[in-house]
Amino acid sequence: MTQLRLIIVGLGARARTWIKVVQTNPDLEIVALCDPDPNARDTVAEQFPSLPIGADITDVVGVAADVVLLVTPPGGREGQIEAACKAGLAILAEKPLSDSVVTAARFVQMSEDAGVPLIVGLNFRYLAVTQEMRRLLQSGAIGTPEFGRFIYERWRDGTQDWLNSYPLTMDHPMLWEQSIHHFDLMRYVYDTEPAYIQAHTFNPSWTMYRGDTNVSALIAFENGMSVTYQGTWQAGHDPMNFKWRTDGSEGIVEQRAMFGDLAWAKRTDPELTPIPLPKHVAWITDAEALLRSFVSGFRGEISLQCTGRDHLQSLFMLEACILASKRRAAVTIDEVRALTLAKETL
Repeated sequence: MTQLRLIIVGLGARARTWIKVVQTNPDLEIVALCDPDPNARDTVAEQFPSLPIGADITDVVGVAADVVLLVTPPGGREGQIEAACKAGLAILAEKPLSDSVVTAARFVQMSEDAGVPLIVGLNFRYLAVTQEMRRLLQSGAIGTPEFGRFIYERWRDGTQDWLNSYPLTMDHPMLWEQSIHHFDLMRYVYDTEPAYIQAHTFNPSWTMYRGDTNVSALIAFENGMSVTYQGTWQAGHDPMNFKWRTDGSEGIVEQRAMFGDLAWAKRTDPELTPIPLPKHVAWITDAEALLRSFVSGFRGEISLQCTGRDHLQSLFMLEACILASKRRAAVTIDEVRALTLAKETL
């Protein structure tokens, strides 16, 4: 089949991984790149000396292409989305789609009006551990899942040069950059949508981030599932502490590492039984699977996954956490949806 021609917008830390993954996919071809930083352009020019490289998407959008990959900060994407829609180019955007749920809703509507596919890169859906957990729950192995506990505690040094620096100045970096993955995983694995949320967001005294890096939430889903969530980027201990446990009417399933270590048990089993998983290369294997899904969806072989419209449901959860923390009261997703769409149409 003909390769999909790809324009990469944004050449920062995350783009290096995307370039590596795209180059291993025979269905994709990089045809242009852009970034406002001249140093980033000079670096990539050594790798792609024959390709057009611009400072802005408008410098390269005239190149014959099929898809725009946005590896840019979530704030300030208006011009990028508009240019892609005007040119009729499909969009694959790094999460979150925007750092404003109202703006994200506008982007989704803009892409739908233009007839342009808009996909958000929720790569954690494509982890083998995620796929196996979803399969196990849907098989009824632990009966009916009814409640869970999701813990993500990490010391994230945002000054490291291999990380994007913009989260340091975001209002809610944990929610927009990390919890968005976790909330999307809950919706995907439990195959349900959120109903209402109680939450508290805050910053510890030793934080290096301007915005809140701690999120505590109680999340109720439409199918009766309830999840207790604890997430932080400024933990008091450096090693990652990750645990996602789901309790059902007949047993439990537990993920004990971010990229794997899945186990389950029936109620009376003395120990959990590990579930075999294929080998995983962090940030690579999942991105490869996401790209394969994107290509198949673009070609109409499967339905498009992680669409902008789907992504909005997870963004509503973030906004509900922010509102719930401010009000010190539960917030329904219906209220957030109504507020978002009302503002989006102004």
